[in-house]
Amino acid sequence: MSSQLREVLLVGLGAVGAIYSLILKRSGHANVTAVARSNYQLVKDEGLHLRSGKYGEHRGWRPDRLFRSVAEAADRPYAYVLVTTKAIPELIRTPALLAPLLSPPYSDQHPQPTYVLMQNGLNVEVDLYEALKRLKPTEEPKIISTAVWIGTGLKGGNVVEHNDFDRVSLGVYRPDSTTAKNTPAEAALLSDFERILTAGGSQTLIVAEIQRIKYSKNFWNACLGITAALTRFPLTAIFRPPHLEPGAAPCDTSVHPLRPGEIPSASAAIAEYSIPTIRAAMQEIYELGSVLFPASDESPGLDPQVVENTLRNTARLHANPNATHRASTLVDVENGRPTEVEVIIGELVRMGRARSVVMPRVETLYALLLIMQNQLLRASQMGPSL
Repeated sequence: MSSQLREVLLVGLGAVGAIYSLILKRSGHANVTAVARSNYQLVKDEGLHLRSGKYGEHRGWRPDRLFRSVAEAADRPYAYVLVTTKAIPELIRTPALLAPLLSPPYSDQHPQPTYVLMQNGLNVEVDLYEALKRLKPTEEPKIISTAVWIGTGLKGGNVVEHNDFDRVSLGVYRPDSTTAKNTPAEAALLSDFERILTAGGSQTLIVAEIQRIKYSKNFWNACLGITAALTRFPLTAIFRPPHLEPGAAPCDTSVHPLRPGEIPSASAAIAEYSIPTIRAAMQEIYELGSVLFPASDESPGLDPQVVENTLRNTARLHANPNATHRASTLVDVENGRPTEVEVIIGELVRMGRARSVVMPRVETLYALLLIMQNQLLRASQMGPSL
């Protein structure tokens, strides 16, 4: 494998983008150009202040180059273009975000890079894939899709707090999501990018069925993340029993025993009504996933325990007295920003209807969130300017 530095463009210097720009630089294999749209001036003047349990503290940290727009950064060929912005098509679609790279003079002067989409949600790759096919019909677009697990948050525009964990699954995007094996060319493409992330310290996994992995991750986003946004409370409001609340009087935990298999809850009523409803919505997503990703000789299909595992692991984490995590969808709503409604839950509804899978609870969550999203879109001062 060549040791030549890769030119990498990262679009979106928020909480996720900041940590992955650091990982790329730590690798020693990449020159990193970053596009910071909303926080450009702050990062330019002060740099990023990164506090990471895994990578340490870095005050005034900057990538190799910083621009406020993709157009300004379109001055050289790139091996990889990472998109770490949130996928909110109501505001801007990916081809519009990356338009300077997808049109002359850039597209005439330089080969198209490999695009790496580090975004939540489903079918986030479709618009870009179709735009690249229109641009060069005889070439197969090179798109790496990902499922990212990371605990990170942005405060004040340039202060990033990261815990001790980041993990990413990598796979080539294909319009046909049933393919269960990478070609040699796909394997080489994934291996080169994985090499960079691994050298930078990130935990990585190459997979053949990235859409199945993304779908499995979306159980959490679509039901638990969306519930946090709708209720405007963190998930501790569902799963943390009163005796575990910070400041609660010390007590004998045997007074509050959990029956075998019982999920901790914030109240008896939540245990009786709220948690079963969330579980039932997840089960609807599982039924659709069983249609989209059937088990076969080449693919295991969805994990039959994905609903219970997702619910129990989340409950365990958020019942903890020290739990402070806030879902990104909740943080968006709290800050008056539109969130990832369409790619997290809207796509589920559309795929369910297209395949005649009945999903009444998921559709209800979507219908309610659309009301909130409409108000956030109206009030938002965010725009699609590059």
